[in-house]
Amino acid sequence: MALTAHSTIGDWLNDPTGGPLIRGLFQQTGADPELLTPVLGLPLQQLVAMSQGAMPQSVVDDLVRSANGGELPVEEAAPEVPTGARFAGKTVIVTGAASGIGKATATRIAREGGRVIASDIAADKLDALKAELPDADITTVAGDLTKQDAIDAVIAAAGDTIDGLANVAGINDDFSPAGETTDAVWDRVIAINLTAPFKLMRAVLPIMEKAGRGSILNVSSEAGLRGNASGNAYTASKHGIIGVTKSAAFMYGPKGIRVNSVAPGGVATGIPMPPNMSEYGSSRLGPFQQAIPTVATAEQLAASITFLLSDDGVNINGAVLASDGGWSVQ
Repeated sequence: MALTAHSTIGDWLNDPTGGPLIRGLFQQTGADPELLTPVLGLPLQQLVAMSQGAMPQSVVDDLVRSANGGELPVEEAAPEVPTGARFAGKTVIVTGAASGIGKATATRIAREGGRVIASDIAADKLDALKAELPDADITTVAGDLTKQDAIDAVIAAAGDTIDGLANVAGINDDFSPAGETTDAVWDRVIAINLTAPFKLMRAVLPIMEKAGRGSILNVSSEAGLRGNASGNAYTASKHGIIGVTKSAAFMYGPKGIRVNSVAPGGVATGIPMPPNMSEYGSSRLGPFQQAIPTVATAEQLAASITFLLSDDGVNINGAVLASDGGWSVQ
């Protein structure tokens, strides 16, 4: 069977032709091929996103050509697997919808019949999402959710009925410990990862309360479950969103509203890291991050998110689902 961009990294490494090509690529960059251990089950194509721009698509294409005698095999598209209509007739707000986990979540909800209010700061990428799904019911709202007018615009676009809210948008920090964290890093991370999701919840809850039903999903992180997954600000923000989730679940459960959280581990989304990463924080976290058992795709996280957001999670309220490949049990 020909090696393609959708063959797993493990298949490439185990192939007599593909293995030397991958190892040779890493030798050229000075990286250790052992770094691939957590991602052996992912397709080679995921390296483009994971590299955060360091590996362009052309590198993957060249690898595939080299493994196939200079030819780029034509790959058959995987058949579309019906997922039902769990969100038919429902309006769901998804933040961070222009890329990564947010895009995968918005796409899945739309394909399952939902009306999606897709919010992100990147207007061009929101336009691209809508173009990719021309038959889907997607309303895009570009804006900075740390600003109240952007939150107001999202609620206005949703209208009088809001069945679900997926707070996915988030950024990482600079891995700094508390003694090094600047006001700028703290304020930005807390504003995007904690304050904006809270304000969106505050805006949708009265609408859901009036309807007597609703579902909210807040994306936390493995860093919301432990102290050795990221820096001070990010860890605080993700612990905080779990607290917000549990409080709202307790307060609004009797009113027919479920509030849950998903805590991802390693995900191949290519979220850019900020400049000036903490040297001490990076070295302290490094050995623990290398213990990540597996890296997931954005689509795999979307499966966890939409499970809790949909009526499939009917009896689940206030839960924190560690969708981390087993990292949390180590």
